[in-house]
Amino acid sequence: MSDTQFKAWRVEEQDGDYKGTEQTLDIKDLPEGEVLIRVSHSSLNYKDALSASGNKGVTRSFPHTPGIDAAGEVIESATGTPAVGSQVIVTGYDLGMNTDGGFGEYIRVPSAWCVPMPRGWDAETAMTYGTAGLTAGLCVQKLLTMGARPEQGKVAVSGASGSVGSVAVELLSKLGFDVVAISGKADHADSLRELGAREVVGRDALAEEKKPMLKPVFANAVDTVGGSPLAELLKQIKPGGSVSCCGLVAGPQLQTTVLPFILRGVNLLGVDSVEIPLDEKEAVWKKFAGDWKCDKAEASVRRIGRADLGDALQAFLKGQSAGKIILEHSR
Repeated sequence: MSDTQFKAWRVEEQDGDYKGTEQTLDIKDLPEGEVLIRVSHSSLNYKDALSASGNKGVTRSFPHTPGIDAAGEVIESATGTPAVGSQVIVTGYDLGMNTDGGFGEYIRVPSAWCVPMPRGWDAETAMTYGTAGLTAGLCVQKLLTMGARPEQGKVAVSGASGSVGSVAVELLSKLGFDVVAISGKADHADSLRELGAREVVGRDALAEEKKPMLKPVFANAVDTVGGSPLAELLKQIKPGGSVSCCGLVAGPQLQTTVLPFILRGVNLLGVDSVEIPLDEKEAVWKKFAGDWKCDKAEASVRRIGRADLGDALQAFLKGQSAGKIILEHSR
């Protein structure tokens, strides 16, 4: 390869089907942007799986390189900030959606998308958390901002086996909360307890009920799945409690009543990890690099190479993925 060529996992449309393969690209073909980054690590997310499957709500045109997360070294910087040679994290905004993303060895992005690497971290550590960890941190931060405290009672985490849920379980436990992990994967019960969950229950705990209200069980909650499970969770929140909502794997529709909100004063808190201000992202990254460090999440990450991306992304779409998966471009 020439000095300007690099490897990327590229998705193309073929007779109505979408297929990803490793291809050789040229840096000059990357989109315009102020910062060129040599990506050493990315991480896998549900949105990447949607992009790779041709979901036009995520990615409008193909061929395309997914990867909504990326971390690596700045090679060129038109603005001087971030500086050439510095390590940065890029998550969210349009990366991996309609701008070629972290499944390529190089990306070119606006400088306003780049967060400086926290002190003591490297690209691999950053991608151990990635968008999933960032989202979990934002969910927990919103609960804390609303006044959530351990002494108020149990905190539920739905979709607890997933990459967002598993970090939320460990972080909440680390902060002293009594965590109830809700997961449809019975074989992950032991690992969830190792992350700090006091209880692990099946997804039938959020099975659809016709009653508009249920016995209040949880003081607060993090919901990563949306749909009917979120509606059922809202019915079980104690007066004044909050639910941070960040996912839609169970569906984007929310069919509920106003009763949890007007009879118990429940707060439904939306969490966005894509378009939030850069300083809010940086604040969460710094916490994970400090007091919020999740040792078990960091230790349990699975590392793959580009050749493994297809199968790993299919597992997301089939609901068979658990824990955090990192893409290492050197593999």
